Amino acid sequence: MPVRDEAAKLAEEITEFRHAIHREPEIGLDLPKTQRKVLDALAGLPLEVSTGTAVSSVTAVLRGGRPGPVVLLRGDMDALPVTEETGLPYASATPGVMHACGHDQHTAMLAGAAKLLSARQAELPGTVIFMFQPGEEGFAGARYMINEGVLDAAGERPVAAYALHVSGNKLPCGMFSTRPGPMLAAADQITVTVHGRGGHASQPHRAADPIPAACEMVIALQTMVTRKFDVFDPVVITVGSFHAGTTDNVIPDQARFLATARSYSAASRTALAELVPRLITDIASAHGLTADAEYAAEYPVTVNDAAEAAFAGQVITEVFGPDRGETARHPITGAEDFSFVLEEVPGAFVFLGACPPDQDPETAPTNHSAIAMFDDSVLAEGTALYAELALRRLAQGHLAKG
Repeated sequence: MPVRDEAAKLAEEITEFRHAIHREPEIGLDLPKTQRKVLDALAGLPLEVSTGTAVSSVTAVLRGGRPGPVVLLRGDMDALPVTEETGLPYASATPGVMHACGHDQHTAMLAGAAKLLSARQAELPGTVIFMFQPGEEGFAGARYMINEGVLDAAGERPVAAYALHVSGNKLPCGMFSTRPGPMLAAADQITVTVHGRGGHASQPHRAADPIPAACEMVIALQTMVTRKFDVFDPVVITVGSFHAGTTDNVIPDQARFLATARSYSAASRTALAELVPRLITDIASAHGLTADAEYAAEYPVTVNDAAEAAFAGQVITEVFGPDRGETARHPITGAEDFSFVLEEVPGAFVFLGACPPDQDPETAPTNHSAIAMFDDSVLAEGTALYAELALRRLAQGHLAKG
């Protein structure tokens, strides 16, 4: 029976598992309830299962009955600090926490793929690592798992690694999207504190006001983006937090703001780390002030290996048809810590449209929205793609070795 048909038979089971995870979302690196659910879902399968020591990760290794290479499949498990407003019957029961980015679907699909592939263990030409990862949403969970040995869990490094990510908008329901090269941006954090000297608002000449200088910095950062970076190697800087003062008639001692910087190349990322602090300190100095500017590298660019992206696209076409896959024209300005895996192993990151069919993908709520919804109909399809990527890549590697 084709893998896609087998996945369809598991659809109800995968959906129930997804709903159970969705009801009890957890944030960050410590996900004991989610970890327990994953372990229960994998129980009884012929897997070598281990859990993380620093984080609530689950690593499962399936050794095939025939010799061959290693392939890694990854699904992230963590939720977001968002209060759910979808009104779904399986909505979050945890106040202030929601699976607003679809990671519950990723976890359920990966567990489904583990079941499908375990049923084919005897014919499997190689080994599959299932990477159930916490802390994707800003906690660098992938880096923790790499440090704890997930890439070496099978005894040898994977020849390829794949991850799926659902999208609540933009892509029609059931549409797969990937591309060679940069798939998502690097994401870094800029923290700026401008030091002044407080005083009475009616006599600013007797104080050293940090607010105008900080405001000038915000504008100057946008000018720097357009004047220091190639338009064909784009950079995005967004100031998302700005705090200064307590009332209208007091000049504060300091102003503070936080920004995110997105880039698509190592050269631009390096330039940002050099130019941003220099710009901040120079503007502060021009105002007779001082400033601390910290540029913290977070997630690197998610770069799809060209051959692996082409392979993933071929698998999508062969399994689902040519109308179900697209080559994305541009990378996405979001960031992903699967980038840490792709720095070590060639692979591909694939998006799957999960926008409910009754909504317009162009106007549907985005991932991270309190009303974001991800249609259950894609669960079996994502499960099938996970399994097919592993099966076909192992077969390809087996033939290459032979």
